Amino acid sequence: MTSETVARTRPMGQTPIWVSATAGTGHLLRFLLRRDWRRLAVWVGSLAVFCVYYATATSALYPTAEDRQNRAASISNPGGVFLSGPGYGTDAYTAGAMFANEMTIWLIVLLAVMNILQITRNTRSEEASGRAELVRALPVGRHAAQVAAFLLVVIADAAFALLGSGLLVAAGLPVADTVAMMAGLLTTALVFAGVATVTCQLTPHPRGASGLAMAALGLALMIRGLGDIVQQHGSPLSWFSPLAWPQQLRAYVDLRVWPLGLSVVAIILTIAIGALLASRRDLGDALLPERAGRSDAAPALSHPFALALRQQRTSLLSWLVGCVAMFGLTGLFVGEGFGDVLRDIADQNDLTAAIFGGDPLAAFLGLMMLHNALAAAVYAIATTLRIKSEEEEGRLGMTLSRPVPRATVLLSHLTVVGLGTFVLVAVGGAVALWIGVFISGGDVSLGTLLTSAGAFSLAIDVMLAFTAALYAWTPRATPLAWTLFAYVVIDTFFGVLLNLPDALRALSPFWWIREYPATPLNPAHLIGLGTAALALIVVAVAGFRRRDLSAG
Repeated sequence: MTSETVARTRPMGQTPIWVSATAGTGHLLRFLLRRDWRRLAVWVGSLAVFCVYYATATSALYPTAEDRQNRAASISNPGGVFLSGPGYGTDAYTAGAMFANEMTIWLIVLLAVMNILQITRNTRSEEASGRAELVRALPVGRHAAQVAAFLLVVIADAAFALLGSGLLVAAGLPVADTVAMMAGLLTTALVFAGVATVTCQLTPHPRGASGLAMAALGLALMIRGLGDIVQQHGSPLSWFSPLAWPQQLRAYVDLRVWPLGLSVVAIILTIAIGALLASRRDLGDALLPERAGRSDAAPALSHPFALALRQQRTSLLSWLVGCVAMFGLTGLFVGEGFGDVLRDIADQNDLTAAIFGGDPLAAFLGLMMLHNALAAAVYAIATTLRIKSEEEEGRLGMTLSRPVPRATVLLSHLTVVGLGTFVLVAVGGAVALWIGVFISGGDVSLGTLLTSAGAFSLAIDVMLAFTAALYAWTPRATPLAWTLFAYVVIDTFFGVLLNLPDALRALSPFWWIREYPATPLNPAHLIGLGTAALALIVVAVAGFRRRDLSAG
């Protein structure tokens, strides 16, 4: 039946189904842009700055062809291939090939995480909170919310692609390869936005929807890594992962654009599946059956600590699995003879000598523990702020309706977060790194790594307590906790380059750890970090006992 026949058979004045199903999309998109532009600006700006930082830093660290070939040799083992890419251009390693081989995978992962969180926030979370039902009471189509949420991430991803392309071209990378590579990042990240659109139809819980989409992302990362290890430049297994497609563009080596078509097809398929599934369920419902819970809670859950542990255990386990996989694989680098490779890199120029100093292996371990601590700090802030959503959604008020002191509830929550943070840096970082080194035949002291984990835990506790104090006194000011984290990142990676004064750098809790184990710890600094964390927790408890709850 042709479109003209459909038009003749359609009753006069009847609106096409796809138009009525997406009615109001423009209004919802404008609302989402007004609400989320700051959040998206931080994501897009941070990733763009990250691109420029990497391109600039590698150009300074590896200025000659010989330096870059040393770099290519250092990532040619299975662990290096898993953490980077299929290795195009490593026989004549250029700055562009280095960026495409080593950075694209992580940029895609970060963009995909942003897309998954945004899709879940603007669709499933709105349904769980009941706001979607209020919106649907207006003349808004059935699929308008999903379409608006997807268009929002398209705008954010496109902004990153344009900004990143401009900055990389300004840094000296070729235009055509840069634009193609950014198009690959954009389309692959949108594939996982489509995956999140599907998972939001499967479960009624926002965390469950984002967790399923994150699991799909982790599976894709694993398949891509294993496929590239099996065969240089990727095996047939690699092509089953969307993360491999932008790396198969061969940017800066032998550019080809047809792999972009795979991402476009995957985007269309996931969106179509998501729309089909959304049409088969009621608002607020889900397609996967929910597991029936117990009619009564276990006696242990009557205590706030046990309840907080139950609420946070899934998130902690997910983070722990990610950290163990990341730093365990990194440890596989540090096998026998790795110290000589690091000394060769340190001897390349003054800049690498300043970074790796007189003990390159200790400096490398310090860098790895620093990255682990930054990841744990993200966990600590995000998990501390979970109590804010518990308050806004009324569950905290139900907890406090029982004869439980407010201070006990808050301290129980913070204790679970603090213990979880220590588990991440000690087990997910220090122990996982040590096991990787042990398997590869290297020799690293577990005690040194655990000491580093303990020191960074104190610094993270300061950030945790600062976040709790903001929440306790002024919940609207909690975004300042992420501002502190951003400052810690800037000071860590750019503090020396920007020649920041010590008085300003001292605002970063991580600055007090310095470069341990390359430089010794100062006990007075550790005591100061612990004292600051305790003082901020006292302030948090005092504020939480004084103010009214916003709901519940």
